[in-house]
Amino acid sequence: MAPISTEYHHVDVFADRPYTGNSLAVFIDPPALDTGQMVRITQELRHFETIFVTGPDTDGVAHARVFDLFEELAFAGHPVLGAAAVLHSTSGTPVDEERRWTIALSARTVGVTTRGSTDGRIFALLDQGRPELAPDEPAGHRAKIAAALGLAAHDLDATLPPQVVSTGLRYLIVPVRDADALGRARIEHADFEDFLRGFGAEFAYVLDPAALEGRHWNNDGVLEDVATGSAAGCVAAYLMRHGRAHDGRELTLSQGRFVGRPGSITIAAHGRPDDIERVTVGGTVSTVGTGTLRALPPRQRP
Repeated sequence: MAPISTEYHHVDVFADRPYTGNSLAVFIDPPALDTGQMVRITQELRHFETIFVTGPDTDGVAHARVFDLFEELAFAGHPVLGAAAVLHSTSGTPVDEERRWTIALSARTVGVTTRGSTDGRIFALLDQGRPELAPDEPAGHRAKIAAALGLAAHDLDATLPPQVVSTGLRYLIVPVRDADALGRARIEHADFEDFLRGFGAEFAYVLDPAALEGRHWNNDGVLEDVATGSAAGCVAAYLMRHGRAHDGRELTLSQGRFVGRPGSITIAAHGRPDDIERVTVGGTVSTVGTGTLRALPPRQRP
């Protein structure tokens, strides 16, 4: 029997031109694949993440699974935006006509609005819904948090607290005092994942609130992310809670400069500091190309 092939789309998210922002492989209605096959494909293509999309179904819901190079992710921002952009571009939607997509992941179902332009780029806006904010900063642990990130306590912003925020994934937002501290940040703790678990967080996001620039790494500290959509929504909520953002006002969060792929993320929070109703995260998606896998990895045995 001939090997089964499947096509995929290579796009860059939070990128006003190709080869910037966060790269992504998008599979639309691929053959039936098990988890092991999707992991192997993701590792083979070596994008930051890969998303496998089925549908939309008769109810208008597209079902998606997202993988990084190590495992499946319950939620991720840039793959959802990239997938919605590919759905838009393959749907035959006229230029400047807006479309809305409903995408279901294991952690939550979200809505994405897309609009194309004459140059072929697509702007996608993700509504991440109501955020969850921990009530207080991790008390008495500023020095420990700083040290875990290769910094001193005085490198943290004295006017803002570290705080755990979630829109699907729990991030410890760590504000630093300036661009110099942001540039020196790195994961130093030997077991950073366990360290974060002590604060009820899964990941950390280091933020320069004055410049609106951030950084994020895998918890082993080896791989720095280019643009973290799931964290960007948390940043929007964090800024509103602490009086640095206003209802519905769009801000531009920068990320990726330190890995040579600068990107821009549009963020906004809606509501009041004491009652944040929802946050939105958006960016431009640029198409790099399409490809065909002419062979699929073998299925895992049960």
